[in-house]
This record gives sequence, structure tokens and C-alpha cells, in this order.
Amino acid sequence: MVGLSYAMRSISVGTAYVIWVGIGAAITVVYGMVVGEESVSVIKTLCLIGMVACIAGLKLAD
Repeated sequence: MVGLSYAMRSISVGTAYVIWVGIGAAITVVYGMVVGEESVSVIKTLCLIGMVACIAGLKLAD
């Protein structure tokens, strides 16, 4: 939460929230893949990369 409040000092609330949730979801899925709870597939990996790229695009669009 400290990181989110720090980020909201320089970017809008909506963008900060999307970054917070998106990166959290991506880290959770990657962790699941590493420990073996999630299956690893090319399409899942491409979707994760696309999601992170879209989140970065939101930040760059500000």
C-alpha cells in the first residue's frame, strides 16, 4: 500500500491502480508457474507479456 500511495503522487489514481493490480496479478501467475501450481504455455506467457506491455503503455500515455 505504501508503494501505491507513493505512485499516486506522480500519476493518476486510475493508472496507479491498474499498475498495482496488473503487476500483482502477473507476479502471482509467474510465481504459480515457478512452483508448479500453474501450467506453463506459450499463450499464457504471451498474454502475460502483453498485459505488462499494456500497463507500461498506460504509464507512457500520461
